Amino acid sequence: MKKAIASVLLLFAGVLVVLIGNDYRIDETRLTVPMAGGSLDAVLAAPKEGTARGLVVMIHGDGPVEATHDGLYRPWFEAAADAGFATLSWSKPGVGASTGDWLRQSMDDRAAEASAAIDWARRQPGVPGGPLVLWGASQAGWVLPKVAAARDDVSAVVAVSPAVNWLRQGRYNLLAELDHDGADADERARAIAASDRTRQLLAEGADYDTYRSNTLDAEPMDAARWDFVRRNYRSDATADLRAMSAKPVTVLLMLGEHDRNVDVAETGSTYRQILGDKVTTARFDAAHSMARPVMEDSAAAGFATGVFWPRALLAGGVLDTYRDFLAARCAGCGQPGR
Repeated sequence: MKKAIASVLLLFAGVLVVLIGNDYRIDETRLTVPMAGGSLDAVLAAPKEGTARGLVVMIHGDGPVEATHDGLYRPWFEAAADAGFATLSWSKPGVGASTGDWLRQSMDDRAAEASAAIDWARRQPGVPGGPLVLWGASQAGWVLPKVAAARDDVSAVVAVSPAVNWLRQGRYNLLAELDHDGADADERARAIAASDRTRQLLAEGADYDTYRSNTLDAEPMDAARWDFVRRNYRSDATADLRAMSAKPVTVLLMLGEHDRNVDVAETGSTYRQILGDKVTTARFDAAHSMARPVMEDSAAAGFATGVFWPRALLAGGVLDTYRDFLAARCAGCGQPGR
């Protein structure tokens, strides 16, 4: 009997922790954003108390990302709400209820999509006006400056772990993962040879059948991924960053000291060189996703933390830095949402 009671109490405590850990100071509203030939399933996350006085628009990194990133974005939504901002985010084309196929997009397509979503949002009575901030992670580094350079209403950009050059980023990631995994000389040679062969095939414009017949990849890409890479592998953010530098846009560059995906030294140097004092660089004891390194190195730790207390996934100072940056953008907008 005592064991049964203890089990019930333990279960109750676990449920209580999950409820508290996933209770955010935001109200979410589902929206449908019309696009040419379809629509995007979106969410608007607004402060639970007070009125939002600015808008953050989120631009995802690589992969089939849902509007809330399966809940992982909610700590970011909350930090924005605490600064007086609502956040608009949508599921990528072909994800959830969004129509289309994100693997058929170029970075220009992604920028056009974001700009169309912003134009639509600005016309909606339930979406706040005020300062417009773009938030983007990883692959969004090739999208953010395109959008900011093309518009006159972007106040600020928050760039989380962005790369500069697609091919250099891929090579850096490959070598960093080999180092992390303790690969021996033969393993490194095989991996680099496979990467070089892929680069050669891309440069030759190889179709998928040619790629499959000639690849050295241990796990070859499928046809849709190969098509996506062929469309985007020449991406380089330098020219768009220069174009963005002519706009009155301030930038928060958030970099993780343990990033194995992006060469943060190159990214930091490029952003400083092009944007000068318009960029504020914040470095964290974090991995590529701004998570604490243990969360990426241990699937069990990441899963448990994600279930019970998602805010704790992120490295110390990440959310506070983001919130304070947004609050400064809206210093003259009145009281924040919290």
